[in-house]
Amino acid sequence: MSDALARPAEAGSSAPPRSNAVVAVLAFAGIVVSLMQTLVIPIIPELPKYLNASASNTAWAVTATLLAAAVATPVVGRLGDMFGKRRMLLTSIVLLVSGSIVCALADSLVPMVIGRALQGLAAAVVPLGISIMRDVLPSDRLAGSTALMSASLGVGGALGLPSAAFIADHYNWHSLFWISAVLGVLSFLLVLVLVPESKVRTGGRFDLVGSLGLSAGLVSLLLAISKGSDWGWTSATTLVLGSAAVVILLSWGWYELRSPQPLVDLRTTAKPQVLFTNLASIALGFSMFAMSLVLPQLLQLPTQTGYGLGKSMLTVGLVLAPQGLVMMAMSAVSAGVTKAKGPKVTLMIGALIVASGYALNILLMSEVWHLILVSCIIGAGVGFTYGALPALIMGAVDPSQTGAANSLNTLMRSLGTSFASAIAGVILAQMTTDFGGYALPSENGFKVVMAIGAGAALLAFFLASLIPKARAAVEAPADEAPADSAPADSAPADSAPADSAPTSAPEVSEAKA
Repeated sequence: MSDALARPAEAGSSAPPRSNAVVAVLAFAGIVVSLMQTLVIPIIPELPKYLNASASNTAWAVTATLLAAAVATPVVGRLGDMFGKRRMLLTSIVLLVSGSIVCALADSLVPMVIGRALQGLAAAVVPLGISIMRDVLPSDRLAGSTALMSASLGVGGALGLPSAAFIADHYNWHSLFWISAVLGVLSFLLVLVLVPESKVRTGGRFDLVGSLGLSAGLVSLLLAISKGSDWGWTSATTLVLGSAAVVILLSWGWYELRSPQPLVDLRTTAKPQVLFTNLASIALGFSMFAMSLVLPQLLQLPTQTGYGLGKSMLTVGLVLAPQGLVMMAMSAVSAGVTKAKGPKVTLMIGALIVASGYALNILLMSEVWHLILVSCIIGAGVGFTYGALPALIMGAVDPSQTGAANSLNTLMRSLGTSFASAIAGVILAQMTTDFGGYALPSENGFKVVMAIGAGAALLAFFLASLIPKARAAVEAPADEAPADSAPADSAPADSAPADSAPTSAPEVSEAKA
């Protein structure tokens, strides 16, 4: 088994008696959060009517979630390392429930945007869940559990789209958010009862200046990217925000390197295993989101275009739903490959699968079953990669930094999706065909986006190949003890096997093969 997955000895005292329940509850929480992200997609065209606002203004219901998630993810991860990951997980779920209730009661734009921002603040649930798993689960359970937790993002998104479309078609749109609130409350109660608190803490003071600086830089950057097509890429607003993002983030980095207790330890982030994993995450986030932009449009465009399939939003959701099931199934396969060959190999395999899916999509895009096949292939690749990423990160950072490190990695994926949205939007806006006086994205435009998606996946493969290979660890008999055995803190400190209790995770993971 790779050292990237070794469980820290400090966490042994909090090993839960019911590992299966912990994994199931945390994965369910991840699915609930990912459902929140796809909840509004079926009703976006109708939001101007529902909220009595313009289409450009109602777009803030999506943008607010994106910005809030980007700000909250690294900050909440750091707070989890300092004050307790379970505590911050519960806080995030409370914010999700609060935002859902605000949206369920909203009939105008302002409360809707506020509610969606509150929902976005819950985005750290998945990285926090992965970090809790590292601290409380036996090491032989960690690979499969973290892979499943990572896959919950895709699973919730894929299953949420058809469900949300069906509910929006047959019931009042507010019911979408009432259901989200109920699921959030259920998730909160399950975490409260079944998930133990990790005893791995960093302590120290919270870096308020660093958190404000990172938040300002990310908001400026993401606003420039997400709204640039609406404002104009050469408009003064877009250029000022882009320039401000560069200046603020550079200044933030200078400050963090000199801070005794930084929000993000940039020296750890610069280590090759962390650096190349995060860079690969950006490329993978880009590649995954390109599919989310292309396939729904191909399915919904009129058949008279010659390449559109003229399907409803509900059909779109049903076509994409199998992808989530494939991702969940592949999480187990991903864990097996990680145990046998290490997470680096798993990540490289996944990136190649994603690239092959896009290449196939360029050739097969004229039938519904073509798109189901392509989405399942890409979903299989994503299942591999998203299982490997947290393993690589946790193998390179100290146990007390896993919340912040996993959250930063999640942020990198989110940045990739934002870049994909902007670049694909420009391409599809430029490569158009006339249809009854309306400019629609052309078939070649979709093929170009798919080719770029394949290229991004190949870039992720190359970046993954640069990740240093971790030294293989010998599985210790004590590590194979079931989760319901006697707690680890009842054993003498010097009885822990050397490979399962490294002096520090970074020292182990950097060792060469």
